[in-house]
Amino acid sequence: MSEQQITRTNTPPSTEDSQVAEVRQVDAEPGALPAEPQPSVPKDRRVLRAVLRWAAAVVVFAAVGAGAAYGIMRMERTDVPGLATEPDGRWEYPPLVKPPLPSGSPGPFAESNPIGAHYADLRALLLPAPKGAVEDKALRGSDGWLATKDFLAEFKGESSRDGFRQKLVDAGLRHIAARGWTTQDGTRTRVYLLQFDTAAVVETEFSGLFSYSSPAYTVRGGEVAQFDEAFPEAAHVSGVQRSPFVEVKPYGREQVRQAYLGAGDAVAVILQSRKGTVPAVPFQQTVVLQSQLLG
Repeated sequence: MSEQQITRTNTPPSTEDSQVAEVRQVDAEPGALPAEPQPSVPKDRRVLRAVLRWAAAVVVFAAVGAGAAYGIMRMERTDVPGLATEPDGRWEYPPLVKPPLPSGSPGPFAESNPIGAHYADLRALLLPAPKGAVEDKALRGSDGWLATKDFLAEFKGESSRDGFRQKLVDAGLRHIAARGWTTQDGTRTRVYLLQFDTAAVVETEFSGLFSYSSPAYTVRGGEVAQFDEAFPEAAHVSGVQRSPFVEVKPYGREQVRQAYLGAGDAVAVILQSRKGTVPAVPFQQTVVLQSQLLG
C-alpha cells in the first residue's frame, strides 16, 4: 500500500459523508420536510474504504512491532524486564584484550608453532584486577618479573619449597609474571604465570604439580585440598589444561581455592583465599578468563 493511501484513510469524513449524516438527522426530526434523495454511496467504494482502513491498521501495528523488536535487540539482557539475570557474585572485570603478537609470529596453538610458544609478552597476558579491587603491588616484582623465591613463598615447608625450586630449574623455567588483588569482600587473589622453553616441558611437568586427588605442594593457609568436582566442565577453554582444587573441611581461619593451567609453554597458578569460605563463582570466573587470555 502506498503512503498516499494510508493518509487518505485517516482524513476527516468527506463533505459528501457529512451531508448524508445531516440528511438522516433531519429525517429523524418530527415535522421536518423530507429532503431531496441523495445518491447512495456505491457499495464498491464502501468496501474499498474498509479495506484501506484495515490495511492501514496492519501497517501501523507492523511498524510498532518492528520498532519494539529492534529496541529489545539493542538492549542488554539485564535491561529487559523479565530477562534480568540475578546477581550471582561475579566480579566486574575490564574488557579483556589480548596483546598483539610480534609481526609474523603465530599463536601458541597454531600448527606453525610446534613448540607452543607464547610470543606475546607474558606480562600482558595476566588477568587484570576487577573493578573495586586493591592491587597487591608487591607482586609486580622487578620490571614486571617476579623472583622465583617470592612465588615459592606461597607454599608450606622449607624442604618442600627447595624441592619445588629444583624442579623448576630442571624444567628450564624462564621467568614468572604475577598479579594479585583483594576485593571488598576480603577475597585475596594471586595469579602467577610461569614460562618455560617449550610446550613439551609443560606437558611433562604439569602433571607433576598435582595428583588427581590433590596438589603436590600445600599452599600456606590451606590444609587438605581435593579436586573441585563442582567446577563446570562446560567452561573448559580449548587447548588449555585445567585442574581446580578446593580446600575441604575442617579448614582453619580461611579457605583456599587453587587452580593450575597448562597452555603451550606457560603454566598458570591461581590462588584465592578468604576468611570463612571462598565463593565459587568468582573463582571459576577468574580461572576461565585467565584461560582465555592464555588460549
